[in-house]
Amino acid sequence: MIQQYPSQLLERAVAEFSKLPGVGRKTALRHVLHMLRQDEDEVVRFAEAVVRLKKEVKYCEKCHNISDTDICPICADQRRDGSTVCVVESIQDVMAIENTQQYHGLYHVLGGIISPMDGIGPGDIEIDSLVSRVEAGGVEEVILALSSTMEGDTTNFYIFRRLMHTDVRVSVIARGISVGNEIEYTDEVTLGRSIQNRTPFKS
Repeated sequence: MIQQYPSQLLERAVAEFSKLPGVGRKTALRHVLHMLRQDEDEVVRFAEAVVRLKKEVKYCEKCHNISDTDICPICADQRRDGSTVCVVESIQDVMAIENTQQYHGLYHVLGGIISPMDGIGPGDIEIDSLVSRVEAGGVEEVILALSSTMEGDTTNFYIFRRLMHTDVRVSVIARGISVGNEIEYTDEVTLGRSIQNRTPFKS
């Protein structure tokens, strides 16, 4: 039975907070009550930050990473190795790899992986833009850094086939990451070594 709250405004706020990943109604209620105890200025700053995030955040025109500008700081950094592109599923994966401080190339964020069970096909993620990026020249190696799952391996193979007509070298991160694990939850040491010890992709 759904708990009844003494205020419809409270009920609505709890309902909205509980839509966040991993947040149940009890946790949502704690968050909402915490917000109620804060000064109004703090709550307004919180709300404004969320609204501005949604309205003003951009996606990098080159790699599709989140950015405040049309080109993200990583792609704009002349010190990065532009000949190497690391393909990841999500923005969280970019953050995880950056935290290892072991990789100095560029990225390409797919925004998902191929998953027929979830209705996600190749056209639903940023594979065409990756192929166009490679075909434009300047890229010598594409590192496939997707999660070690059936969906991740399927996406790896599809990308490999799409890039076969180019001269680019395609490699995959070493399997120091346990099969079934997701990149963003892998510890930095293991992830860093997996990037360093990458191997050529074999179909």
